[in-house]
Amino acid sequence: MSDTKDAADIAADYIEGLLDIADLDGDLEITNSNGRDYVSVVATDSDHLKVLTKGDTVSALQELTRLAVHTKTGEFSRLILDIAGSRDARSKELERLVERAIERIEGGAQSAALPPMSSYERKLVHDFVSEREFSSHSEGEGSDRHTVISRA
Repeated sequence: MSDTKDAADIAADYIEGLLDIADLDGDLEITNSNGRDYVSVVATDSDHLKVLTKGDTVSALQELTRLAVHTKTGEFSRLILDIAGSRDARSKELERLVERAIERIEGGAQSAALPPMSSYERKLVHDFVSEREFSSHSEGEGSDRHTVISRA
């Protein structure tokens, strides 16, 4: 068994424990892409995981899960946690945000600054922007770090 699989199993065990404590049901799916583990909690009932799908909640649970992995392995974990499709929903929301920002630039604005977001979300934004042949960069520090979009 590889170290990556071990980290994913530790993460899955931790998430299962949290779900048990909260008396919530969900099936776990573990995948790995480009050396990064993805742990997805798939709802077995349509609404019961909804309480956990807010962006800040998912990010906090992801950080707690990463800490659990670090505590057990001594190594930093880059795992991504998704609960009931919340990452896909947020990705679509970010794509719409990028589209609106580009529309403002095409309407004459020099650039468009997006609200602060996590490094994972900023990476998605940079990818969406580059697909549209515009440029983007991150500015700010800590919780104020955000992405600015401009013409390439």
